[in-house]
Amino acid sequence: MFFKEYFSFLISRHKRTLEGALYTAIALFALSACAPVDSPKSQAMKSWREELIVIVPEDEKSTEAEFEKKLVSLFAKQLNVKTRLLPLPPDKIVPALMAGKAHIAAARLRSNDDKELRFAPVYQIVSEQVVCSSRMPQQLNALTAKTIAVVPGSAQEVALREAREKIPELRWDARRNQTVDGLLAEVASGKLDCTIANEEQLTMASNFYPNLNPLLDIEEPSRLAWGFAPTGNDKLFVETKKFFAHIQKDGTLNRLIERYYGHNDRLEAFDAMAFVNKVRNDLPRLRAHFEEAGLLSGIDWQLLAAISYHESHWNPLATSPTKVRGMMMLTEKTAERMKVTDRLDMLQSIEAGARYLKLLRDQLPLRIADEERIWLALAAYNQGMGHLEDARILAVRAGLNPDAWGDVKKVMPLLKQPEYFVQTKYGQARGGEAVIMVERVRLYYDMLKQMNIREAQHQAPAQPRLKLSASNKATLS
Repeated sequence: MFFKEYFSFLISRHKRTLEGALYTAIALFALSACAPVDSPKSQAMKSWREELIVIVPEDEKSTEAEFEKKLVSLFAKQLNVKTRLLPLPPDKIVPALMAGKAHIAAARLRSNDDKELRFAPVYQIVSEQVVCSSRMPQQLNALTAKTIAVVPGSAQEVALREAREKIPELRWDARRNQTVDGLLAEVASGKLDCTIANEEQLTMASNFYPNLNPLLDIEEPSRLAWGFAPTGNDKLFVETKKFFAHIQKDGTLNRLIERYYGHNDRLEAFDAMAFVNKVRNDLPRLRAHFEEAGLLSGIDWQLLAAISYHESHWNPLATSPTKVRGMMMLTEKTAERMKVTDRLDMLQSIEAGARYLKLLRDQLPLRIADEERIWLALAAYNQGMGHLEDARILAVRAGLNPDAWGDVKKVMPLLKQPEYFVQTKYGQARGGEAVIMVERVRLYYDMLKQMNIREAQHQAPAQPRLKLSASNKATLS
């Protein structure tokens, strides 16, 4: 009897313990369900000295994103810190900063009258322009009768908000998962009445959509700057101000703007459409050859394609009055140097042109940045290394940077003027032609990178069949 009562007591006690444990588990589960695991406040962001987290434009392949990432890399180098990039769409940038998910937003923010954020010094000023599919309005208040769409949170929408303070009736659609270029395409096709784009965005898009003709600026130009949360780190903010003061004083900022935007130009409508049609109709069968030459030379195949288009319009039988011939328009002397037996042989021409450009690039001093070397080498491709060196010497005499294409192109046309070329070692040259060639190739190159060329990707790249010999490897000077 004693044992029976004792076991009943143990079972009863164990049951109460299990029930208590169950109730506790349920309560803890309920509490945990109420608190988000990834709540911004639940995890403190690392110090910027441990890891600098920077918001950048979401479209990582765009010129704007490349420009911002280059600035960020220079800033991180100055601070000697590692970085983590956080690509976000425009409408997510301010909330992310306010939630403490990043230290800085390097995403081309319009800083004009924004009282929500703190801003570093302005690094670029661009006009915001109204673009419409039909007859352009002459005044902003005429936009109230138009259907307007912009990217939410973009500098363009911020400019519209400022304009609405003067024109309360102004309305627009904020299109998520859309880009400025996509909206410009809708305007060009007549699917959308109007959109807003800055001058750089519009200049490039106009080469794809020649009927885009802006006639009206909206509000004042955007003063672009990096953004900080109001409660952001003061020391980091001071370091950012020092950084921009430094790169503005030593010319780095101007060189970067020139590198990424300085060649932006608008082609004539006929030229633009001819290029686009050639990319769609001819590039698919040529692409494998450019890719092969790019693989052997280490030069982007799209750049080689852009050079070839400028030189011959991808015509393997092209011949100029000065007797340069073929896809890459090689001179007899260059063809002989590159061991070319037939300049009109398409494969020999492309491969030789790529190897020759590599040779010129590698002959330039190692101190020159890679981004500058290729454009300087391309100028030498057009006029010869001797004339390029003459232009670089003129740049030094003019107080310019001989290692930056943006400075060298200012003096290269002087090689045609007697008062200048008599001072040079290699004499007179058509330096202006080299400048036109380099700038036009840069434009074609950017267009190729931005175009949707999926239709040209059906042909699989050919296997490499050439190897660079030791004799083709340049000696560095």
